[in-house]
Amino acid sequence: MTAPLTPRDNQPPEEPRHPEAAPDADHGGLGGPELARELREGALIALLVAVTGALLGLLWNWLAPHVPLVADTRNVYLKNTEGEESIGADGTFLLLAFAFGVLTTAVVFLFRRRGGIPLVVALVVGGLLGATLGWMTGMWLGPTPDVVAHAKQVGPGVVFDGPLRLQAKGALLAWPMGAMLTQVLLSALFGPPDPVPEVPYWLQGQHGEQAPQAQQAPQAPETPQQEIPDRLRKHHDQKPPAEG
Repeated sequence: MTAPLTPRDNQPPEEPRHPEAAPDADHGGLGGPELARELREGALIALLVAVTGALLGLLWNWLAPHVPLVADTRNVYLKNTEGEESIGADGTFLLLAFAFGVLTTAVVFLFRRRGGIPLVVALVVGGLLGATLGWMTGMWLGPTPDVVAHAKQVGPGVVFDGPLRLQAKGALLAWPMGAMLTQVLLSALFGPPDPVPEVPYWLQGQHGEQAPQAQQAPQAPETPQQEIPDRLRKHHDQKPPAEG
């Protein structure tokens, strides 16, 4: 039995290339069926998440405070100059968008217990599209943005609601941020464990072959302890020849 060869300059030997391993490498490439399936699922998830933005717009129009306006024969004024209705509308949208990000991600994780980059990208893109759709839907369902025409319609001195607007456009990022935080938290708590990394082949070749040799230590030949007493006993029992 020969000892394993020592790599030159303390470098690990090159891994042998097996021809049968080539299809497996191509299987996980960019054109692999597994990646294609994840991309299709990610596109579907992003579409479904974005559609729920219409419900966000409906709730925003219902829960957000509206800005009261009043007009005279010439101009339109704020009824309460110190009112915080605009800030309240932005805050309501921010909280609703964050809650939608948490809920949609929790539902997706309930049906699909796996993570991955395509899923995270789908949740972020779908959340951004859903927030944008909710913003546009809320403005469309709210009062008309043509304040002058609305003031002429109601008449001078009559209080009416101003258009629903989102002053802080950064609130659109609340949905993607809620989705990412929820995905990370759920994956850490209930996701499958990470696979154990395999030992490199050159380490398996060195330690895997030397370990059995170390265990199989040469044993000394056993001495037939019973044969020596039996032989002596045999010669002892024999009587010496009688002398003439």
